[in-house]
This record gives sequence, C-alpha cells and structure tokens, in this order.
Amino acid sequence: MQEVEQELISEFEMFDDWMDKYNYIIELGKELPMIDEQYKTSQFLIEGCQSQVWLHADKQDGKVIFTADSDAIITKGIVNLLIRVLSGRTPQEIIDNDLSYLDAIGLKEHLSPTRSNGLASMIKQVKLYAVAFNSVQ
Repeated sequence: MQEVEQELISEFEMFDDWMDKYNYIIELGKELPMIDEQYKTSQFLIEGCQSQVWLHADKQDGKVIFTADSDAIITKGIVNLLIRVLSGRTPQEIIDNDLSYLDAIGLKEHLSPTRSNGLASMIKQVKLYAVAFNSVQ
C-alpha cells in the first residue's frame, strides 16, 4: 500500500502548479474502476458530496474491492485517488491507513470547502465498508 501511495506522491510532484495537478486528477477520473450500473442507486450514493458519487465495495478472498462513479469528472479523479490505494486491501489495512498521502500531494489544501466535505464523506464511507467487512470475517 505504501508503494502505491509513494507512486501517487511522485506523480503529483512532477507538476509545478495546481492547474496541472487538477488536470491530472481529471485524467485519473478516466481510469476509475467503474461501478456496475445496478449499484448506481441511492443506497450506494455518498451523502455529503456536492456531486453525485456512488461507491460500491465487495469482499473477495479477504480483500475489499471498490468501484465507483460520479457525475463530475474531477470527483471521479478524487475518488480514484482513494480506490487506487485502498482497493484490494484487507479491511484492517484500510482501517489502519491514515491517508497521509492525500496531505503529501496537497489535495486537501487545494480543494474548495464543498469538495473537501465530499472527500471527507468518501473517506468515511470507505472506512465504514472496511469496518463492516472486518466485523463479518
């Protein structure tokens, strides 16, 4: 997991200004592991996001696999920043991860208040899935 976090940090260090970084986040949105249409319902909609964001999690072989979608391209990239690091990990690894790489790339300080709230909601939902799967074993 730390290796993927470091890859993201290095990728963001290649850009000098935040407009380039936003463009990169948009590119990441195009690589988002897409949610199956059957999960694009209110049950999987993350509350607290300005945009519509659907997040689905499944446990396979002890690992949590995330898929997502959003109606906003930048939000797709933001949720992909989480999924890229956390998908394919055990519930406990997800619970224990402090997501400090998001601070290291400067994401939180460059988001609008509404997008920051959305990111917090996405993080909360990812962690809730991990806690739920952790208790089921």
